[in-house]
Amino acid sequence: MRLLPVLRAARVAALAFVFLGLAPTAWAQSPVATGEVAPSAVPHIADVPVPAPPVPLLWKVSGDHGALYLLGSFHFLQPADYPLSEDVARTLAAAGEVVFELSPEELESPTLAMQMMQAGLRSDGSRLDDDLPPALAADLAAWGEANLAAQPTGGMSAQSLQLFKPWFASLLVTTTELGRYGLQAQLGMDAYLARQAREAGKATAGLETASEQIGFLDGLGQVEQVEMLREALDQAQGGQASIEALHGAWRAGDAAQLWNGMALDMRARFPALYRRINTERNDAWLPKLEQMLQQDGEILVIVGTLHLLGEDGVVEKLAAKGYEVERICSACAPPPAIEIGDGTAPVPEERTPATPPVTAPQDEVPMPPADADDVPPPQPELPARDSATPTR
Repeated sequence: MRLLPVLRAARVAALAFVFLGLAPTAWAQSPVATGEVAPSAVPHIADVPVPAPPVPLLWKVSGDHGALYLLGSFHFLQPADYPLSEDVARTLAAAGEVVFELSPEELESPTLAMQMMQAGLRSDGSRLDDDLPPALAADLAAWGEANLAAQPTGGMSAQSLQLFKPWFASLLVTTTELGRYGLQAQLGMDAYLARQAREAGKATAGLETASEQIGFLDGLGQVEQVEMLREALDQAQGGQASIEALHGAWRAGDAAQLWNGMALDMRARFPALYRRINTERNDAWLPKLEQMLQQDGEILVIVGTLHLLGEDGVVEKLAAKGYEVERICSACAPPPAIEIGDGTAPVPEERTPATPPVTAPQDEVPMPPADADDVPPPQPELPARDSATPTR
């Protein structure tokens, strides 16, 4: 699989909900969301053994008094993605506070799902089809008939889609498709680490409120919302490849591939949407992150992966302000060194990749077998030198 083209085919709705963290947990609790499925009953995105924990997208930012650890989340995961790496476990154990996009208290609030659903309902008596071109309306109806009747969606039907705004219908399509391949918000990194932090008795907080986060979606213009829905339906028709590419790139911890193969394409194709749900939020978080850097101790901040990547991400923005930034990745480290004389050199050991490869290997040109005529003739064995014979 050629990763860059596949990542570029990943649809904007999937990017928004998987990497930008726009209310996935609230959606998972919604009455119209796909019902919770036992992990054993869900097909994995790749039916192969997982060789190692995911390579973390984790950065350390050093301040005058303490340190901030920025961890890139994937908001929909599967059981095989756990446990997380030792780097993440050590960082969580050392952190005095754990900060999420939304505080765990808000994420677990029984009113959050209803708040999100109310925002997604149409209130003017119109129908969703009134906003859509006829061809797109037909595609949505076909998707609903094929999927909603077979899913435990709390009584949701294809006709019920007419009650909602395009962004909400887009979310329904995307999360249903993610669930088809075993990726669930209930198993996302945010939910997992929130439980871990609570069990360890750590202080927790959020960078945003639920109302703000839902407002990013509900505040999108109609053109952007319709485009999100179109892209979500195209994603559903495209099948597993682009979802698998997103998940695989995150597991591999490949920041360059995620930025070059996905984020830049999203920014070019949907500049207003990208600016609203990524860049503007990053800029709003920067003062809060800088305040944390003035505190003593260590703080772990967990946000959607795209918020950390590239020139628009908070990692480069903090580095541009003069903070010392380094990536924390034991799986990325060079092999250990051994002493040779009075210097050092790396041990020439073979390293096993931490995750399955996410890019297609270069085409290898097989070497032709050596011709028998090219093999040098055996050399005659010299007689052993007598130990008494002097050498020159």
